[in-house]
This record gives sequence, C-alpha cells and structure tokens, in this order.
Amino acid sequence: MPPTPLRRRRTAAAAAALSAALLAALTGCGSGDDKPAASDSGSAAPSASAASRADLTVLAASSLTDVFKAAGEAYQKSHPGTKVTFSFAGSQELAAQVKQGAPADALVTADTRTMDGLKAETGDAKIIAKNRLVIAAGKGNPFKIDELRDLAGPKVKVVLAAPEVPVGRYSKQILDAQRIEVKPVSQEPNVRAVLSKVELGEADAGLVYRTDSAKAGDKVVTVEIPDEQNAVASYPAATLKQSKNADAAAAFVAWLSTPEAQKILQDAGFQQP
Repeated sequence: MPPTPLRRRRTAAAAAALSAALLAALTGCGSGDDKPAASDSGSAAPSASAASRADLTVLAASSLTDVFKAAGEAYQKSHPGTKVTFSFAGSQELAAQVKQGAPADALVTADTRTMDGLKAETGDAKIIAKNRLVIAAGKGNPFKIDELRDLAGPKVKVVLAAPEVPVGRYSKQILDAQRIEVKPVSQEPNVRAVLSKVELGEADAGLVYRTDSAKAGDKVVTVEIPDEQNAVASYPAATLKQSKNADAAAAFVAWLSTPEAQKILQDAGFQQP
C-alpha cells in the first residue's frame, strides 16, 4: 500500500533532522582537530638537543686546566652546536667573579667550602672528581726531599699556595697535622703558580695536586705523601643561577658525571667521586 502524503512529509522531516545532526557532529569534530588545545601551544619543554645547544662559559679551578680542555672538546663533538669556553683561576678568584655577577653558566671549584659559600648563586652541586696532594721537588731533587718533614729544612726554599686558596688550605692542614713548620718563600694565588715556581727553579719544592705534578713530567720530581698524612680535595660542579643558558648549563654539569667524562678525568689522574 503506497504511503500517504502525511506519512511522506513526516519521513522527509525526520531524514532532514538526522542529516542536520550528523553535519553538526562532523563539524564539531573537525574544528577540534584543526585547532590545537591552548595548553599545547608554547608550553612544550625544549628537546634534549635544543637544550644543549648554546655558547657556554664555565668557571673552573686552575687544577682542571688541562683535563677540562680535553673534556670540552669531547663534549662539543658529542653535542653539535654547543661551544664550551673555560675560564680558569683559583677557586677563591672564581667565587669573587660569581659574586660580582660575571657572565657565566657553570662553576667547578677545587673544594666544597668555596662552593658551599655560593649556595645563593648556584644550583645543587655534585662532586665530579677527587684529588690528592704531593710534593713537587725541583728537577733532580737536589735536596733529596722524600717526605713532608724535609720541607722544613733550613736551606730548602718552599713555595705554597695562599691559605685562602683550596690547595693552600689543604697544604696548611696536612703540615699542621704533622706539626711541621714551613716558612714559604712565597704564597701563590693558585696551584699552577706554585708548580711554575718549582719548574723554573725559583723554589726547591712545593705542595701541589698529584694531577698537576704528573702533567709537569720530568720538569719536577713527584714525591708521594702517605694517605694517612694527606688530604683529599673534592671538586663540586654546579650551574649558576645567573646563566642565560640554564638548560644547556645543566646538561653540561650532568655530563661531567657520565662514564665518558669520568674516563677523561681518571685518565688525567683524578680519582672517582
């Protein structure tokens, strides 16, 4: 039996309503897919590669001069687009630079005391290496120095780092512990200056880090100090809050604890943290 005109009108109306509903649903879905949510725009964290690309300035203790040059080259090779520039000085000089607002991104000192005094200017510090002291005697060791007490000889010209310098403080610590009185002919601003005086023959002996004396080769004679008479130097690294490259600075500081960086440090004579 053919549908009546009234039934045909109701069927057409229902079909039109259904079509309109489907069209609205499809339009709504399409607009949601075409426009990203507001929370997705501009708030994404930078990628690891982007975070590590920058021109970094790292303030580092003088005793890290040679090993950090090698470490910097290795880091740049594994982090294309990143340039690392080091500024080396005594830790106390570096601390003064940080407090004066020198433009830099990270700091590595030769002691924890200096780093602890900069907590307001740095991120969390992590020890990346350790070191020990040795006696660096002049070429040929003419005074036959083979222990700490020999430094007190009346004719021996000894040079030490200034007491405000980490290596100078360590030197005083071990000499005082053994009740050895040494009157240095000079007190230098960093360990490299102490070593240089001995290398040039301006001093007969000095207390330096083992890694520095080893680097000097046959220019000096290295006299080991027993562990029970020695001091351990710790090297903490931290980002600087004033850095304009916070992500890249954090990436570099974290890298210093990786197996790659640790191998470079240990090959240079530094001890594991």
